[in-house]
Amino acid sequence: MAEDTTVIGILGGTGALGSGLGFRLARAKYRVLIGSRDIERARQAASELASGSDGPNLVGASNVDVAQQADLVIVAVPFIDRDKVLKEVHSYLKGKVVVDATVPLQPPKVSVVHLRPAGSGAEEMQLLLGSDVKVVSAFQNVAAAKLKTTNLIDCDVLVCGDDKDVKERVISLIERMGMAGLDAGVLANSVVAEALTSVLIGINRRYKTEAGIRITGIARTEK
Repeated sequence: MAEDTTVIGILGGTGALGSGLGFRLARAKYRVLIGSRDIERARQAASELASGSDGPNLVGASNVDVAQQADLVIVAVPFIDRDKVLKEVHSYLKGKVVVDATVPLQPPKVSVVHLRPAGSGAEEMQLLLGSDVKVVSAFQNVAAAKLKTTNLIDCDVLVCGDDKDVKERVISLIERMGMAGLDAGVLANSVVAEALTSVLIGINRRYKTEAGIRITGIARTEK
């Protein structure tokens, strides 16, 4: 696979989901910036991921530097910290695509669905960042542990957003990572993907598995 020159930044790249996405993106030959408020932690995480991903293009940096230098930004911080982090980096996100991978869980009952006042967390992100930023949602229903393997991931990634071209760009990125991305409609539909995460958490606890979702009836080429 040829290297892609797009620089992908991950805010919260040291967490389970963020580091898993970084691992997959590096294997897909993207240049990846692993972001954290603690730059030393970010550098350590990037070094550890690089050693197992066959992808040398992993760099640890502050969240601010990630937002400034990346062409596309994935937000994978805990939801409780999300808005604070976004306010710190807002000025560097103008004109960019931002992928919301967060889920508005409410501990301790994370297996119970909680709806946001704006409908979805992704819509709230769009309102916070403004029209100069293209927000899409994705990756909410992928088990983080599966991302850090080289195995095929047998679940679909729902991509919601209001700009078709931006969604197609994110879907292409997902496919390059070895997963199936599906256009799930407008950003408002993110509420469904976010809610499914709580449902999946409950299923995974009860059945002791790492379940995802799979949309049937769609012709696809397995990676």
